[in-house]
Order: sequence, then C-alpha cells, then structure tokens
Amino acid sequence: MKDILLENLTFSLNGRLWIESTNDRFLGIGRLELLEKIEAFGSISKAAQAMEMSYKKAWDLVSSMNAQARSPLVSTQAGGKRGGGAALTPEGKQVLETFQGMQARFRQFMEQETARLYE
Repeated sequence: MKDILLENLTFSLNGRLWIESTNDRFLGIGRLELLEKIEAFGSISKAAQAMEMSYKKAWDLVSSMNAQARSPLVSTQAGGKRGGGAALTPEGKQVLETFQGMQARFRQFMEQETARLYE
C-alpha cells in the first residue's frame, strides 16, 4: 500500500466495535461510556448530564441493554427520602470489564493494521 498512498498524507484505519443482537445494538462505545458514568455517579440522570444526553435517551439505552441480557446490567432505586439512584449489577460490571478489554484489543488491532499500510 505504501507505494500507492501519497507521502505527504498520514493514513490510519478507523472503525468502531459494537455487539448487536438480531433485535438491536447491545453494546458500543456510547453505551460503554454510559455504563462507566452510571458506575461513577450512581445515577442515570447524572450520567446522562455528564454525557450531554437526555435522561430519556439514557433510560432507553439502559432499558435496551437490560432487556437483551439474562439479568439486568443496571439496577435502579426510585427516589424518595433516601433519594434514588442506579448501580451496575455484577453482570453489568462484568459486561463493562469485558467490553473494555475488547475495545483495547480492537484499538491494538487497528494500530497494527495501520502500521501494515506502510510496509
């Protein structure tokens, strides 16, 4: 490829990784970030604010992930005197950790393939 590409330009591979079912997207970089923020803030609302996303959109994404998993990934507690909140379930933490690993391996793959463009 290096004989074909212009020397004064830098090229790289670009792509995104996601897991999808026949019904819907299950997990991608945006949903991963949402799970990370829910874990950090303990709240879907605060996670949505941090991502500049509507609460409804965040709730819909959580509902979609929960509906596609055998056990919910996010558990919620209604508001009240003690306040509401959300937390990742053990399954949610496992999905988060597993997908973070997949993302790291995917980035490494993309870097390796980018290097091959110049061989």
